[in-house]
Amino acid sequence: MDKIVASSAEAVADVGDGASIAIAGFGLSHRFPSSLIVALAERGSKQLTVYCNGLGQPGFPTAHLLAENHQLSRLVASFSARPGVRESEAEEQMKRGELEFEIVPQGTLVERMRAGGAGLAAVYTPVGYGTPIANGKEIREFDGKPYVLEKAITADFAFVRAYRGDRLGNLQMRGGSRNFNVSFAKAAKVAIAEVEEIVEPGEIAPDLIDLPGAFVHRVVKATHTMDTKTLPKRPARDAKSARLYNDKEALTRNEIAQRAALLLEEHSYVNLGAGIPNLIANYLEGRDVILHAENGVLDYGPYAEDDFDPDVHDAGGGFVTVKPGTSFFESVTSFEIARSGLLSAVVLGAYQVASNGDFANWATPEMAGGGVGGAMDLAVGARSVMITMEHCDSKGRPKLVDTCSYPLTAPGVVDTVVTDLAVLKRDNGVFRILEVARGFSVEEVLALMEMRAEPAPNVGVMQDAFGA
Repeated sequence: MDKIVASSAEAVADVGDGASIAIAGFGLSHRFPSSLIVALAERGSKQLTVYCNGLGQPGFPTAHLLAENHQLSRLVASFSARPGVRESEAEEQMKRGELEFEIVPQGTLVERMRAGGAGLAAVYTPVGYGTPIANGKEIREFDGKPYVLEKAITADFAFVRAYRGDRLGNLQMRGGSRNFNVSFAKAAKVAIAEVEEIVEPGEIAPDLIDLPGAFVHRVVKATHTMDTKTLPKRPARDAKSARLYNDKEALTRNEIAQRAALLLEEHSYVNLGAGIPNLIANYLEGRDVILHAENGVLDYGPYAEDDFDPDVHDAGGGFVTVKPGTSFFESVTSFEIARSGLLSAVVLGAYQVASNGDFANWATPEMAGGGVGGAMDLAVGARSVMITMEHCDSKGRPKLVDTCSYPLTAPGVVDTVVTDLAVLKRDNGVFRILEVARGFSVEEVLALMEMRAEPAPNVGVMQDAFGA
């Protein structure tokens, strides 16, 4: 049995108009099956349905190339937009009504794919309940808790990428690049893998095979690679920057992260969202805090410098370090950890946090789609949900509000908020201000928010926690 094909063009030759394709890849650019995507773009098949985490960075050989070529009619993804990234061609097509879009939380997407590959019809999940994601879907209670019915997904084709593959179709993957590859391949009628190296059967040790050949139909040598030194990264303000309120400087983004890090409990498993939460990884040295990432990494270290492994990255796309105890796995396992209550805390960014603990972080009213990522899965499973963010948005509008006006990520789950002006904790349904930034009064902080909150009996100074 020989599953090797000579070229990417040959591998995608039967992907015709109207086909559905599950395309693996994570973040803006990491390890997309770029050779297969370029070949399909050149083939020109139209009216395609694409399932993916996100289309990736515009202008690069990611799945977004198919949108730029106007080859898509339907997109099912966790991201159509990302904060700070220019509006993409896909979003413009969505606004014009040329591209149908269904947004799906990351964990729900891989679980629906896993179910489809396992021959199941649907799954019930707690993720999305109380948010627009659940609109029009069946809700059923189990043991007094509401769950949303999500139908399984199968696809005509899957495009995946692996480190090595043999003639039998067995695949080996590296580091945090397993992500969606396994579940997507299993859900496809025809799974096509591009690999960095083709080897003979036996050259991949049996215990290093991440996807058995029974799930893989074609293997082709990758011909498109991206220079890891120039990979596009998620735009972000300088971590040393600080905003001014009442002509006074608040905490920097680094200081927000540093203060939040000190609130994490010892002996805990923690997930850090993109943006300010990611910076927390740099303030955990010597702490018994194990970090978890949705792309399939547990117990990773701080951000890597210039010398990094392109397959070792967190869910935000930042290259991180490996340390004794680090483990890698696929995203199905990662979201099993997230939903099952094993995470002590999840730290996320937000557009808004409400008085009752609701929060919104995946879409604003002007967006055609949004970027829900894994936040919904993380928020419903973690024992504690912490939000780190600036106190007001770039237009000076309060982010701590009475009621969220943006689409909800999860209702009533936030128990801690760390902004550049204050630390707040929710106790018996009421947020209390425990600390404020040096140079600011409680009254000033309250005036810059709409949330109903009360000062603690003895309000501290945020910088005192780390001796500043």
